[in-house]
Amino acid sequence: MKKTLVLTAMASLMGSSAFAAGELNIFNWGNYTSPELIEKFEQTYDVKVTITDYDSNTTALTKIEAGGHGFDIVVPTHSYVPVFIEKGLLMETRPDQMENFNNMDPNWVNVDWDPGRHYTVPWQWGSTGIGVNTTVYGGNVNTSAIFLDPPAELQGKVNVVPEMADIMALAVYYVGGTDGCTDDMEILKKARDVLMNAKQHWLSMDYGTTDKLSSGEWVASVNWNGSNFRARLANPDVVYGYPIEGYPLWMDSVGVLADAKNVENAKLFQNFIMDPENAAMISAFARYSNGITGSDAYMPEDMKTAPEINPPAELAAAGKFAPACPKPVQDIHTAIWTELQK
Repeated sequence: MKKTLVLTAMASLMGSSAFAAGELNIFNWGNYTSPELIEKFEQTYDVKVTITDYDSNTTALTKIEAGGHGFDIVVPTHSYVPVFIEKGLLMETRPDQMENFNNMDPNWVNVDWDPGRHYTVPWQWGSTGIGVNTTVYGGNVNTSAIFLDPPAELQGKVNVVPEMADIMALAVYYVGGTDGCTDDMEILKKARDVLMNAKQHWLSMDYGTTDKLSSGEWVASVNWNGSNFRARLANPDVVYGYPIEGYPLWMDSVGVLADAKNVENAKLFQNFIMDPENAAMISAFARYSNGITGSDAYMPEDMKTAPEINPPAELAAAGKFAPACPKPVQDIHTAIWTELQK
């Protein structure tokens, strides 16, 4: 009996942070992970972290479904979280029972994509809009016409990020749809047509917007607000537009993969990023909002007033969270997206 108690106590200790060690393999969006955060986690828990980048939710999902990836953590956008769960790709790690869960902003607890937070914790959230270099274009930037009907000075100089859900939503809103997951075939046909007609005026469909916007290599791009924030810090001529026709809001969340090899270290990481100071490190690097209460006290002052974080009052209501689209709609989006990439 005594031996059993000793072994149980040792097992408990080995599961605690004091004895954490080993590895953690994170699969995340490119240029999105704070080196400072990773260094702090490694030093705190004696865990070697390896980060592998992806450029879209589709890329991440395809890689993980194929198996043999070796990743422990993935950071899907909110509309993809139910897809990962339904396919059995995420482990139910119960973040709601973790020590730092009380720091999560209540607004992000009972979310549609992970009610009560049984699988994921917030990473960052923001909007998808339009980045423009104002030395080349001085017109209205608060419209998706920048990439869907580019003015002459922008033709051949526009990039479009390769994220299907965002681009389809922007196109649907632009042609008069009010629901990014609409099954209205007339709206979907209009969205398809406007995308196909616009493609001839695009320079590229690439993920690396931050550096290429700030350097002037791209004059305009569909972009995420934090990326645009960072581009503006490097080049004040870069501004961010909120399409008046409608634009997507999103949240990326950290989940542990069902076939993770380093499960306890992955759970430690989920708990770690719910600490306000650590969440602030993520925001200070990537320049997006996070879902952790109290993190504002640790973030750079410029986050509080940045136009990329605070949309004009008249454009705030145009931002919309979209759920995971039903499979028939998802199939139509995929068909349009496949055609667009040919």
